[in-house]
Amino acid sequence: MKKITIIFIFCALQNLFSQEKLGKPFITGDFNFTLGINENYTPFDTDDGEGLIEPAALFFRVGIGYEFKKRVAISINGGYDFHFNYAVDAFPTYGGLKYNIVEKDDDAFFTEIRYGKMWTPSSRYPDGNYYGFGLGFQIASENRWNTIVRIDFHRKGIAGFENNRLDSVSFGLGFSFF
Repeated sequence: MKKITIIFIFCALQNLFSQEKLGKPFITGDFNFTLGINENYTPFDTDDGEGLIEPAALFFRVGIGYEFKKRVAISINGGYDFHFNYAVDAFPTYGGLKYNIVEKDDDAFFTEIRYGKMWTPSSRYPDGNYYGFGLGFQIASENRWNTIVRIDFHRKGIAGFENNRLDSVSFGLGFSFF
């Protein structure tokens, strides 16, 4: 019986220290911006100082999550959105599911879907749902900080807008810390 116990402990220790870990926790954050068409732009009047493209919205997001075997990650996120054209402040809270399509040397090309609730502090607009889909690159560094470059499609369910939603495409720069 003593030999079986020693063999069991030896096998358990070898298994514990020799296998690759199943996953790891991380912290993430990003800053996104959306560009829009300037409604006041006139192509023949170049003296008015109005450009064709103008900033339309800024988004800031932070979250915590867990990555499984460097392929799939889940996260819980929150953020702040401000749409200049409509004076809409929004606070999305959502869950995210990220899948690394291609990986090479800890760099990754990924896709991410998001779903959650969007809170608005204004009584002009009610709370609604939040949906998102994006593609991005995660560029590994020599330490535990990674740079993220992404493009995202956002849909915010807001009554009072056309089709009761506000859609936007954003470009972002962020980080992840493992």
